[in-house]
Amino acid sequence: MMRIGTIRPASGGATRSRRRRGKGASSGLGGTAGRGHKGHKARTGGTIPAWFEGGQMPIQRRLPKRGFKNAGRVEYQVVAVGRLADAPAQTLVDRTWLAGRRLVRGPRPVKLLAGGALGVALTVRVDAASAAARKAVEAAGGRVETPRDKAPTS
Repeated sequence: MMRIGTIRPASGGATRSRRRRGKGASSGLGGTAGRGHKGHKARTGGTIPAWFEGGQMPIQRRLPKRGFKNAGRVEYQVVAVGRLADAPAQTLVDRTWLAGRRLVRGPRPVKLLAGGALGVALTVRVDAASAAARKAVEAAGGRVETPRDKAPTS
């Protein structure tokens, strides 16, 4: 059986020997080893960064700073209360239940928002919930559990 580790070049000149740069005049690359004469790129470690513009003021310094990025912002996946209406009574609505119905995807935290009506009592376990959403679930006889509810108060 052929495997990726058993593949070899065809015999009979399919590969060439490595060019030994800078090993004498007869190699064709003696002296400068194909790097030209002097300069930054002739030196060891002489690589130019991708963003380097030849000494011209770089684009990231020519353009003005704009706006603000909040490093502490939490980007939630939102689920409206009305989307839970088709759940049977006394159901535990958590991330796996929501993912099974394709209401949420991926690892981002889930937030419950008000919107729509809920007629059955549910236990909703999410990362965050708005006050109006919490009120709507509790009005239907259910409850909302978030990590903040379980956190000990000091």
